[in-house]
Amino acid sequence: MKALFLTNEYPPNVYGGAGVHVDYLSRELAKAMPIEVRCFGNQKLEKGNLSVTGFELDASQFNCPQPLRSVFGAIRRCTDFNTANIDADLVHCHTWYSHFGGILAKINYGIPLVITVHSLEPLRPWKREQLGGGYDFTVWLEKTALEMADAVIAVSAQTKADVERLFKVRADRLHVIYNGIDLEEYRKLDSAAALVRYGVTPERPFLLFVGRITRQKGIVHLVRAIEFMDTDFQIVLCAGAPDTPEIGVEMKEAVEKMKTKRAGIIWIDAMVDKQTVRELYSHAAVFCCPSIYEPFGIINLEAMACETAVVATAVGGIKEVVVDGKTGFLVPIDQMEESPFEPRDPEKFARDLAGRINQLIANPELCAKFGRAGRKRAEEKFGWPAIAAQTKLLYEQLLVSD
Repeated sequence: MKALFLTNEYPPNVYGGAGVHVDYLSRELAKAMPIEVRCFGNQKLEKGNLSVTGFELDASQFNCPQPLRSVFGAIRRCTDFNTANIDADLVHCHTWYSHFGGILAKINYGIPLVITVHSLEPLRPWKREQLGGGYDFTVWLEKTALEMADAVIAVSAQTKADVERLFKVRADRLHVIYNGIDLEEYRKLDSAAALVRYGVTPERPFLLFVGRITRQKGIVHLVRAIEFMDTDFQIVLCAGAPDTPEIGVEMKEAVEKMKTKRAGIIWIDAMVDKQTVRELYSHAAVFCCPSIYEPFGIINLEAMACETAVVATAVGGIKEVVVDGKTGFLVPIDQMEESPFEPRDPEKFARDLAGRINQLIANPELCAKFGRAGRKRAEEKFGWPAIAAQTKLLYEQLLVSD
């Protein structure tokens, strides 16, 4: 049995949770079966059962509007994925960027199509800022692919419920397989070189955010909450890769405004390497995930595996990862229906977020207790070997029924 993964992200081109998922799942599955990955980029890897090929894009002749270039670029690469012969027994797609490739493979090569849902386009309306009319296309493409897939994997029970609500996917084709964590790689570290390198004082407690600058991650709301935070701890914002120039400017202005009101704000404006992230997680007093939409929220799991207490919004799959009052605190957010990336009462949300952060950082013993419980939960529920085994079993069931 051989599976073909189609994906935008694959190392070293990883900027989100979907890329992390594909990286670890492909390597874990390759311990038991042949896995071929076709991705966006110039990657080339042959290692045991795992083969990876990147597909580059020549967009020099594109003269369509800038927001549409990533959309048409994805379609072109998906076509290229298929003009290179496919000899796999099934195709497994990750994110809308690869869905057209999966449709082509299913129809033209007659193999089962599996899709892992890392996020859902109807629940990310702010993507219109990035894609323009291309957002309507991605909504259509996702709906088409999910409703014709032979198996749809949701990364949380909440995501499964969202799929059931938004799409016509047969119940017997919809499954929940959680995201995972490499428990050897993500663990508490003593080394603190990254802190020194970025100007963080190791002896003083700090609040940490790690993620992209995007509406989904809620980073601007966290920055606005700083004015309600106590002043006896540092705030480290490890945030880069803005979705649009506009949100990049908005982030910069918000941070600069807060720096005039409070000392100890450190903005690492980059997507940093894993060692840096692990050191930041390991030494943070509290990790904050202020996402307004999160199908799973792997960053919370990474922090928990490094024994760090978490304050996160009570949305999506986060509620299945972070246990309120045991591994951290969950903060409710009342979102506006007409503008779901904005809280109905932004100041209340900011105060609630800051209140839980203040409460935890003021209580190091509680932080340590939550951190230990978080590590234990990660070990018991989210290891990659178990997740790969569930995925392989699903593949086998598909091919038997096919």
